[in-house]
Amino acid sequence: MGTQQRNYRYVGPAELTALVRPGGGGRTICSPADFAEWVAARTPDELAEPFTFVVDAAGVLRLAPRRSEHVVCADGGAVLSAGELSFHEEAGHWTVDEVSNQSTGYCPDISSWPAVAAALDRIGIARPSGFTQELVFRRCRSCRELAIVREQDFVCLFCSADLPLEWNVA
Repeated sequence: MGTQQRNYRYVGPAELTALVRPGGGGRTICSPADFAEWVAARTPDELAEPFTFVVDAAGVLRLAPRRSEHVVCADGGAVLSAGELSFHEEAGHWTVDEVSNQSTGYCPDISSWPAVAAALDRIGIARPSGFTQELVFRRCRSCRELAIVREQDFVCLFCSADLPLEWNVA
């Protein structure tokens, strides 16, 4: 990868960490064969919805049903990225349709994309060139609330203070 990847620790509600069970996290997908086995076990209804994903600290993609908590998918550990993604099959090949960094548990920066790209490339899944939906997370320095920046407006919705331009959620 060349560039240093940031490890994101869980910053969401503490009570959700109680849902983490050893070995109960998302399905690890390390190879094309792992993905083929995983996707073959999904129903058409499941495949019609996005999935929760994390790229764990080792760079491995983990997948779970959409309504799963990211911290559970990650077995409570730090991640290189997290969000939601959806797949579709075309002519016998799987591709990623949509992929976001939407995880209010880890709040990964959009700069986490290379970890996602590398994990998808490793398992042979075609993908877009970046997140198809990018969320910009910031922590307000004044009121400490977590904010999602919309339309490049770096102002806290809770207290109207300026939000930092650089990622600062940790």
